[in-house]
Amino acid sequence: EVRLQASGGGLVQAGGSLRLSCASSGFTFDDYAIGWFRQAPGKEREGVSCFSSSDGMTYYADSVKGRFTISSDNAKNTVYLQMNSLKPEDTAVYYCAATEYYRLGYTISCHEYNYWGQGTQVTVSS
Repeated sequence: EVRLQASGGGLVQAGGSLRLSCASSGFTFDDYAIGWFRQAPGKEREGVSCFSSSDGMTYYADSVKGRFTISSDNAKNTVYLQMNSLKPEDTAVYYCAATEYYRLGYTISCHEYNYWGQGTQVTVSS
């Protein structure tokens, strides 16, 4: 059974930093892409950053490029999202998700992820 456990959210002032963690189990880490998504109230869910450990490929949404960094600890089957220079518009519930990498055609993207963890709230105050 694929399991994803997100943690690390919280309240931070604009300009601050947070690191989210996504602990995964139940699948072969290298065979999957793992990503971070977010959903703000009244808005559609968007892909923030996605990653494949098998080839190291990453994807970042334009809104977070240069501020967020996705990384992994393969020994722990954990993916991190380091979020720096946070803005109030980054406020959202953040989810980690996974999908078999072959479903993405072995090209990293944040589309069509089919395993989801619970969310963690990130609130950025102005």
